[in-house]
Amino acid sequence: MADITAKLVKDLRDKTGAGMMDCKKALSETSGDLTKAIEWLRQKGIASAEKKSSRVAAEGSIGSYIHTGSRVGVLLELNCETDFVARGDIFKGLLRDVAMQIAACPNVEYVSVEEIPDEIVNREKSIEMGRDDLEGKPEQIKSKIVEGRIGKRLKELALLDQPFIKDSSVSVEELIKEVSGQIGENLKVRRFTRYTLGEGIEVKNVDFAEEVASISSN
Repeated sequence: MADITAKLVKDLRDKTGAGMMDCKKALSETSGDLTKAIEWLRQKGIASAEKKSSRVAAEGSIGSYIHTGSRVGVLLELNCETDFVARGDIFKGLLRDVAMQIAACPNVEYVSVEEIPDEIVNREKSIEMGRDDLEGKPEQIKSKIVEGRIGKRLKELALLDQPFIKDSSVSVEELIKEVSGQIGENLKVRRFTRYTLGEGIEVKNVDFAEEVASISSN
């Protein structure tokens, strides 16, 4: 594997406007060849998507997905720039795919890691710092281990960091960027809600034999 230097990543970012992680992946996929990496980003639609990311996406649609058996349902708001795009088949297909993704990921609670509240981050850090396997380790090493674990845990909570259920080689974020490049507009997942049948309802367990005996004694 080619040595992907920070300078090479910066050069690719400067030329394409793509994000750092996308540039690193492009260079890894093309063995560090800058020209091929640019072509790879263009093919994925990522370079053009990044350039559009600052544009306001105020149109879009609210979509729904009910999983087979009607035990899991999802409501999702996906935004784009124009009503015309929102009515198109490509946009509607993405809306359904992302809604299905949410239905398949019960642990996902936020759109991105950046949206996760500080109290959640601090709670996870407190849990990790107290784990038995870290006892006795130097603070510097302990902090690095905890930082790595926290990063992984937060990504498990974020929709955009999930591997796409139809193609695990790309993340949901990369999928959205690819579609954004295809249709020529900025796309954003704004919010979602996942419903599970019976969630939050306290079910009282009844001992049928005991109940019958109680009735008989009265």
